[in-house]
Amino acid sequence: MNFRTILILGALSAFGPLAIDFYLPAFPAMAQAFGTDENHVQMTLAAYFLGLSIGQLLYGPVADRFGRRIPLLTGVGLFTVASVACAYAPNLEWLIGARFVQALGGCAGMVISRAVVSDKCDAVGSAKVFSQLMLVMGLAPILAPLLGGLLVNTTGWQSIFLALTGFSALAGLAVATGLPESMPANMPRQPLSGALRQYGRLLADPVFLGHALTGGIAIAGMFAYIAGSPFIIIKLYGVPAEHFGWLFGANAAGFILVAQVNARLLAKRGPTFLLARAVWVYLAAGLTLLAVSSLHPAQLWPLLIPLFICIASLGCITPNAAACAMNGQGARAGSASALLGCLQFSVASGASALVGVLHDGSAVPMAMVISLCGILVVSAAMLTRRLQNARALAQAQV
Repeated sequence: MNFRTILILGALSAFGPLAIDFYLPAFPAMAQAFGTDENHVQMTLAAYFLGLSIGQLLYGPVADRFGRRIPLLTGVGLFTVASVACAYAPNLEWLIGARFVQALGGCAGMVISRAVVSDKCDAVGSAKVFSQLMLVMGLAPILAPLLGGLLVNTTGWQSIFLALTGFSALAGLAVATGLPESMPANMPRQPLSGALRQYGRLLADPVFLGHALTGGIAIAGMFAYIAGSPFIIIKLYGVPAEHFGWLFGANAAGFILVAQVNARLLAKRGPTFLLARAVWVYLAAGLTLLAVSSLHPAQLWPLLIPLFICIASLGCITPNAAACAMNGQGARAGSASALLGCLQFSVASGASALVGVLHDGSAVPMAMVISLCGILVVSAAMLTRRLQNARALAQAQV
C-alpha cells in the first residue's frame, strides 16, 4: 500500500479522535457560554460516541453493497455540514444534536478505512498498516488539544468547529481525487436485505467477537481518560488550558511510538502473540493508576507515569486486535469493520458516561474505570486466544 493511500486513510481514521481531542480544552469555556457545568458539557462527548456506534452499523452493509467510495464521500460531506451546525449552536441541546450528526458522518471514514486495508492486505499486512495509520492519526491527539487551547483563548470555542469544517472538506477532496475504489470487481456484493443476517453471523463468531471486545474495551479505557482528563489536569491540578495539550500530546506520542515498534515486531511475531502480552501491560498500568490516585497526590506527575504507560500500550493492542478481528472477512469486510467499530464505541460511550456518573472531584473515578477496563481486556484476550487455538487445532485435524 503506497504512502498516499496510507496518508488519506490516516486522515479518515483521524475524524473520530480529532473531533474529540480538538475541543477538550474548550470544556470550561463552553460550560460558561451555555450557563452550565462541565458534567453537562460532557454529554456532547457521549452523544458523539453514540453517533459513532450507530452510524458504523449503517455504513458497513452499504460499503459491502456499493463499494467504498460513495458512502465514504457521503459521510465526509455530512461531517462537514454538521461541523458548521456545531459552530453556530445557539444552546447546549442543539450542540448535542449536531455532535450526534457529526459523528454519523465521521464514522464513515473509520469504517471504510479498515475495510480498504482488509481489501488489500492479509492479517500481518493489515496489522502493519494499522500500526502505520496510528502514526498519522496519532498526530491528532498531539496537535489538536494544543491548537484547540490556542483557538479557545484567542477566537473562542466556535472556531474549533470551523477548523473541523475545513479539515473535513480537504479530506473529502483527497478522497475524491486520490483514493480509488478498493473493493475487487469480482468480489460478491452483499445485498442490503441480508445486513442483519451478516451481523448475526459475525456476532456468533466467538473469535471475531473476542478480538473486537479486546480492542473495544481497551479503547473504552482511553476514552475514560479523554472524558476525565480535562477536569483532572485543568481544574484539579490547575494546568492552564493552553498547556493541557502538551500533557495530552505526550501520551499520544507514547501511543505512536509503541505502534511503530509493534509494526517492526510483527516481522518476527504475529499480531496474536503481541496482543496477548500487551494486555498485561495495560492492566498493570491501570491498577497502578488506581492505587496512586487513591492516595490523592498533591502533584500531578505521579498520575502521569502509569497513565502514559496505559495509553502507550494501546499502540500495540489496538492495531493487533483490529487485524485479528478483520482477518479473512473478505466480502463482508465492511460489515465486520462496522460491527467492530460499533462494539468499540458502544463500550467507549459507556465508559465515558461512567466517569461522569462517578465524578467526585478527584482522579479516582477515571482511574477506576481504566483499571476495570484492564481487567476485562485481559479476560477477553485470554479467552479469545484459547478459542482461536482450539479452532486452529480442529481445522488441522480435518
